[in-house]
Amino acid sequence: MTPRPIPLTEPKASITEDLIRELVNTFYSRVLEDGTLGPIFRKALESRWDEHLSIMVDFWSSISLGTGRYGGKPHVAHRSLGLIEEHFHLWLALFESTAREVCPADAAAFFIDRAHRIADSLQIGLNIGPKALRLPNAPAGA
Repeated sequence: MTPRPIPLTEPKASITEDLIRELVNTFYSRVLEDGTLGPIFRKALESRWDEHLSIMVDFWSSISLGTGRYGGKPHVAHRSLGLIEEHFHLWLALFESTAREVCPADAAAFFIDRAHRIADSLQIGLNIGPKALRLPNAPAGA
């Protein structure tokens, strides 16, 4: 992953619940269409798709607006999915293009920055990717 500038200010004025909902819904509809990511998400979520979208709106609302509505454990939720580093590259590329299309520039920069931080954290927590701690006796992707 390439270094990226960190926005100095958070664009709260341009981020609204409606924008978050549009970003989440547009992004995840594209995830479902993706030949690599789609099958992973369909298998993991099956009939819980609407619930997942609602959770993701709460997640991004908590991150961007400080609403505190999200209380999940992302590392636990992703642990059994068999994810590899390439999945994160695909996810981030799709998220970035969606954010740039759906959001004002300052909001897109904010969301993209946070998405990269989240991806780094998840990969570290799942022990995959270049920043993984590679703990002894912990298989990659475990």
